[in-house]
Formats: sequence, C-alpha cells, structure tokens
Amino acid sequence: MSGHSKWATIKHKKGAADAKRGKAFSKISKELMVVARAGGSDPSMNPTLRTVIQKAKSVNMPADNMERAIKKGAGELEGAVYEEIVYEGYAGGGVGMIVLALTDNKNRAAAEIRHVFSKHGSSFAAQGSVSRGFQRKGQIFVDATGVDEDTLMGIVLDAGAEDMKNDGDQFEILTDPNAFADVTEALEAAGIATLSAEVSLVSETVVPVTEKSTAASIMRFIDALEDNDDVQSVFTNMDVDDAIMQELNDD
Repeated sequence: MSGHSKWATIKHKKGAADAKRGKAFSKISKELMVVARAGGSDPSMNPTLRTVIQKAKSVNMPADNMERAIKKGAGELEGAVYEEIVYEGYAGGGVGMIVLALTDNKNRAAAEIRHVFSKHGSSFAAQGSVSRGFQRKGQIFVDATGVDEDTLMGIVLDAGAEDMKNDGDQFEILTDPNAFADVTEALEAAGIATLSAEVSLVSETVVPVTEKSTAASIMRFIDALEDNDDVQSVFTNMDVDDAIMQELNDD
C-alpha cells in the first residue's frame, strides 16, 4: 500500500513484548467487553466481536479469559463499563499520533494521558487533525518462515484481502475491516498461524524520521503512553530509516 509506514512492523514487535509482560490480555479483555456490550455476546451475530476474538487468538489468549470478558461485557457477569476515547497529537519531527483508550473514568484517563504528552513536550491536537490521514484497515502479520508467498497470497486474496507485502521476516496483509474476519478464518482453515491480527489505523502518508535521537525520543513517548492501563493502542505515521531502526534494535 502506497505510503504505508514501517511503524506497523515496529508496533507488532512491541505488541509481542507487551504480551510477555502480561499487558496484552488485559487490554484485549477490555476490548472484548466493549464490543460485547455494544453488539452482544454471540460472535456469529457480532462481526466486531469476531474480529477481537481473532486478535485475542493471535496472542494466544486463553479461551477462559476471552469467555469471561465477553460475559462481563454482555452483562452476564459483573464488571466495569468501559468507553472508547481517542486523543490526537504530535511527537518530534511533526510525527502524528493517535491514542486509543478504553476507560471507566474519562477524567482520569484524560488527565493521565495529557500528563504523558506534556512530559514529552507535546499536547493534545484538535480532533481530526491527525486521524484524517489514517484509514481503518484489518492488519495481519504472518511469519515468512515456511510459508510459500504465492500460496499465502492466493488464500488471502480469495478471502477478500486488499494487499499483501513482504517485510522480510514476515508478511503483512491488509484488508477492509468488513473482510478481516473472513481473511483470518481462511488463514486458520489453511493451518497458517498469525503473529498478530487486528483492525488497526494505517497511515495514508508517512513522516520520515532520519535522526536516531528523534526516533528514540518518539519510541520513549510511545512506551510511556502504552504503559498507561487505559491506553489500548498508539498509532503513528512515522517512517524510521532502516539503518536507524537497526541501531535502535541493537541498543
């Protein structure tokens, strides 16, 4: 996809690290509760719930955890009520950022996330100023090891995917949100495991980051945001130079 940022790959790798720290399950549980409350607990009647279940499976979330979260969201078990809030702003070098939060206390979430922005020399931007440059897409990563590219492409395109690209050690598959569940189910039926799968925000254009110090500063900013319990995802349009990314990975 033209203009797509390498941040997708960085974000995926960070997501895997979050799973090891036990944060991914908590964040996905909130998401399951929200979509079950909005559309019901039956995945066959709630396509958004199917999407989040696929995301949970991609990080090996236990079935009991998923079921409990869905029941809480549907009111079958007692649980907090979460609502979605979106914040927008800019990091160093003019890089746009979108922060998606699920919280049971909007005032607390806004104050804490605003504090993180302030500590990193930024502030909230007007709604729409950043998000107008992003599109909502299903985004799936598959380990390139042991997977034939032509076979994989045939499976996902037949299931409704829009695009597939080779990022070296993994394949990235993009779909319309409405086709996301069909594509992930086709991969599952073919016995192809996903590294991660979610409906994400994908930038239409990118902001190149060519200084290591700027890239490192933005990464610290993102880490601080993702450490907040209310923050579900951070999306950005930065495109980090490959050599700089390698240096950051080596540090």
